[in-house]
Amino acid sequence: MAALRDRLTVPVLAFGGILMAVMQTVVVPLLPDLPRLTGAPASTVSWMVTATLLSGAVLTPVLGRAGDMYGKRRVLLMALALMTVGSLLCALTSDVGILIAARALQGAAAAVVPLSISILRDELPPAKTGSAVALMSSTVGIGAALGLPLAALVVQYADWHAMFWATTALGAIGLALAWWAVRESPVREPGRFDTLGALGLAAGLVCLLLGVSQGGTWGWTSPGILGLFIACVLILALWCRQQLRAERPLVDLKLAARPRVALPHITALLTGFAFYGNSLVTAQLVQAPEATGYGLDLSIVATGLCLLPGGVTMLLLSPVSARISAARGPRVTLALGAAVIAFGYLLRIMDSRDLWMIIVGATVCSTGTTLAYSALPTLILRAVPAGQTASANGVNVLMRTIGQAVCSAAVAAVLVHHTSLVGGAPVPTLHGYLLAFVMAGTVALVACAAALSIPGDPASRGTRRSRGRTGARRDEALEGA
Repeated sequence: MAALRDRLTVPVLAFGGILMAVMQTVVVPLLPDLPRLTGAPASTVSWMVTATLLSGAVLTPVLGRAGDMYGKRRVLLMALALMTVGSLLCALTSDVGILIAARALQGAAAAVVPLSISILRDELPPAKTGSAVALMSSTVGIGAALGLPLAALVVQYADWHAMFWATTALGAIGLALAWWAVRESPVREPGRFDTLGALGLAAGLVCLLLGVSQGGTWGWTSPGILGLFIACVLILALWCRQQLRAERPLVDLKLAARPRVALPHITALLTGFAFYGNSLVTAQLVQAPEATGYGLDLSIVATGLCLLPGGVTMLLLSPVSARISAARGPRVTLALGAAVIAFGYLLRIMDSRDLWMIIVGATVCSTGTTLAYSALPTLILRAVPAGQTASANGVNVLMRTIGQAVCSAAVAAVLVHHTSLVGGAPVPTLHGYLLAFVMAGTVALVACAAALSIPGDPASRGTRRSRGRTGARRDEALEGA
């Protein structure tokens, strides 16, 4: 039985990561109909997405740090439980206030991936760590690609609550499997939890992401948005000062400022921006009316199926990315992934009218995302002490989230300024979509340059010696993985 649990640890953790991504995307097909279903205005309904984004961004580094201190398995189970409870609440109600609160609970699942990566680092033999971490990183894209068409099918052929009943059942299964198959990691970093630091980071991130996500609606120069950005700068400045003085900070800023940690974080932000433009723009483009001259007028189900090959590709290529890292190093894999994303956008610029070419371009972008996302956690694991792996990976995932939020705002701004009237309604022009591809592709090239500037292996040898012989052997394997 113990041997079976050990063999199932990686699949169970990967299932949890896929569930997390599915939970974030299942509400998308519902958004156009939710004002009618809940009796709430569209501006209020949009908070069902915003609440998940905000809570996920805040809780990812916080729960990562809690996992390093109190046990990664314990915090992982808590995150999965909150996700499942949130889904159950959505299944039981049509009240928009409760729905928004429940979606905020589901945001806790964003910590599943960094916690799982840290558990894999602590528990697996070094030879298996690289491929397992690559698979875990790819679950974000896999779950997103699977969740959209599946949710659209449920919404189209069943009551919308059935979708949340299905995700509740899946969440309960994932929680039970994790409780059974995942062992508690013995690696801990003792000390008192930095509550003040957690509150400061939460306040700063809420101001930042709320401003970014609502800027297009409220107006970028409106007093509310400007006030949020000013508050964000002030709060985060005070937070950085507090973190530098804290004995056990929530985020070790001195460690995070080192190039071998800071540059992967910057590249994560840029890659998150570049990755999100693919699915965001593709979904809108193929659903555009045929009267535009470029649109295909596809249903939400067909749109999800267009993105599905990208998710399958991410699943199949995750072990390939690990082999590339083993042969050339994760820094090269990260740079290659960013370059492939840029090439995917080049294909989109060349042809965004034919469905088969749209699918090919989107799949190429997903291929690059697989390479990049598989390399990021390996770089972080090599650069930080064993006792800070969950919190450091949590910050890395946070940077991806911020990149995605900024991408969403930037794409919306571009499309709003490039519209034409079709049937009396403003619709983005093809030129607007192509500009969005140019923007995302350029960011991918900048990510490639940032990846190539990450310092190489020699800088890490002193850190490995300080962790002892066992930790050094593991890190040597991670360098190869």
